[in-house]
Amino acid sequence: MRKLKNTELNRKSVEEFKKSKKTSAIVILDNIRSIHNVGSIFRTSDSFLIEKIIISGYTATPDNPKMLKTALGSSDSVDWEYSEDIIKTIEKLKRKGIKVVSIEQADKSIKIENFRPAAGNKYAFIFGNEVEGIQDEIINVSDEVVEIPQVGTKHSLNVSVAAGIVLWDFFYKTEI
Repeated sequence: MRKLKNTELNRKSVEEFKKSKKTSAIVILDNIRSIHNVGSIFRTSDSFLIEKIIISGYTATPDNPKMLKTALGSSDSVDWEYSEDIIKTIEKLKRKGIKVVSIEQADKSIKIENFRPAAGNKYAFIFGNEVEGIQDEIINVSDEVVEIPQVGTKHSLNVSVAAGIVLWDFFYKTEI
């Protein structure tokens, strides 16, 4: 066995990425305080051909040059937009038939292993602040809440790690 060389990875150019069929998912980042987490989520979104990222609250946008280190150019490939009013944006997505899913620990959450995306539906996954999580008002307008089970002492994942798990799980369940 040997490690593959970069030339063997069949990486898409930004132009090829833009023309590619996207995974039927949108990522929403609300009040993410770490620009490094935002950049990491852009990279993960690029890896799984996510349609776009919606940024809200005080989450940094790719306009900030400090994101370059962790995003590694993925903010050029993954479309993004800023939302001044995340609740209105969520309601607009829902009117378009997009299922809105908060990723949070909640009393009526669905464990990720039991989450079954409906074929043909598009989903928007919301990730919230690293300390406070997702605001209750956002959870209340979500269609579902999905939780990543944790059995250690912390019961807390870094938001970029949580995004990686959720996006891989969705990609695996819908695209493979």
